[in-house]
Amino acid sequence: MQARPNISVIIPVYNGAEFMRRCLEAVLASDGASYECIVVNDGSTDASADITAQFWDRVRLVNLTDGPRGPAYARNRGGEVARGEILFFVDADVVLARGALGRVDRVFAEQPELAAVFGSYDVHPAAPGLVSQYRNLLHHFVHQNGDPNASTFWAGCGAIRRSVFKRVGGFDANRFPHSSIEDIELGYRLKTSGFSVLLDRELQGTHLKCWRLPHLIRTDIRSRAIPWSRLILETKKLPNDLNLSSGQRLSVALLALSCLLLPLALVQSELIALSAAGLIGVAILNRDLYTFFCRQRGGAFAVGCFLLHLLYFRSSGLAYLYVWSECRLRKASTMRPFTAVKSAVRAVFGLVS
Repeated sequence: MQARPNISVIIPVYNGAEFMRRCLEAVLASDGASYECIVVNDGSTDASADITAQFWDRVRLVNLTDGPRGPAYARNRGGEVARGEILFFVDADVVLARGALGRVDRVFAEQPELAAVFGSYDVHPAAPGLVSQYRNLLHHFVHQNGDPNASTFWAGCGAIRRSVFKRVGGFDANRFPHSSIEDIELGYRLKTSGFSVLLDRELQGTHLKCWRLPHLIRTDIRSRAIPWSRLILETKKLPNDLNLSSGQRLSVALLALSCLLLPLALVQSELIALSAAGLIGVAILNRDLYTFFCRQRGGAFAVGCFLLHLLYFRSSGLAYLYVWSECRLRKASTMRPFTAVKSAVRAVFGLVS
C-alpha cells in the first residue's frame, strides 16, 4: 500500500481543459515533498476529465455528477477524500513553480504553529494583452507587498493544515455556490478563530487565464466587491492590508471626489483643478505600483494600467456604497419611522465626519 502522503494537492476544475495539462504537469514535476494530486471535476462539459484521466497513474479524479457546484464545494469534496496532513489548493489555471510543494512542506515543518500559507502569481502571466497583464501583475504586486502575517487566505495557490480546515468547517459552499471570495471568507474565520496565516512571497505560480475587460468588470463588481463589502459590514472587520489598505481606501475616496467635481467644473471652472488634484493624489498614493508596471512593461503599459486601476477603484467604491445603502435601508425598514429618520441622519453625518 502506498505510504500516506504529507501533502494533498487539490485542484477544482470546471471547463478548464485549456489549462489542465499544464497545471497537472507542473504539479507532477514538483519535488521535495511526499504528495498526492486530486482533481475534482465540477461537472465540466469540456475535456477536463479526459485530460485528467490521461494521468491516471499519478492523479486521482473525483467527478461531481451534480455539478457545477462551485469551487468552494469542489475543494471541500477534495478535502474529504484527501489523505495528506496538508491540503494544498491550486487553481486549474495556475502553473506551480517547480519547488512549490517542497517549499510548502518546509514552511509547515519549520512553523508548527502555522495554520495556513498562501503565495501569489509570478510576473510572467501567460495571456498577452493589456487587461490580462495588468490584472495578473496587480495581483502579484499586492501580494508581494502585503503583510506576511496575513489577515485572509487565497486558494489559487494556498495550503492549510487538514485538521484546521476541518475545525473551521472548510469553505462556505452554501454562501458561495459560484467562484467568489470563498477563500477570503475562510481566511476571516481562520483569523477570528485565532489561527495564524502566512503570506509567503516566495510561493508563486504562473497564471494562465486570459482576461477581457467586460469579464474583468463583472468579476470585480459581482464576484468580489459586492460580496466582500457585505462581509466587511457583517464582520465589522476592515484589515489594513492587501486590497483594503488605507492607501487603497483613500484612493477610492479621492477618485470619488474627482468624479463628483468634474461635472460641477462645467459651471465653476476652478473646480477642474480640484478634480485633477484628486487624480494626482491617486497617482501619488499608488506610485510604487505604477512604477512597478513601468519597470515590467514600459511607460505606455503603465499609463494603460493607471486607467484600468481607476476603473477598479470606481467599481469598488460604487459596490461598497450600494451594499452600505442596502444594509441601511434594510435596517431602516425594521424601525419605526421616526427612529429610522434619526438613524439615517446620524449615518450621513457620521459618514461626512
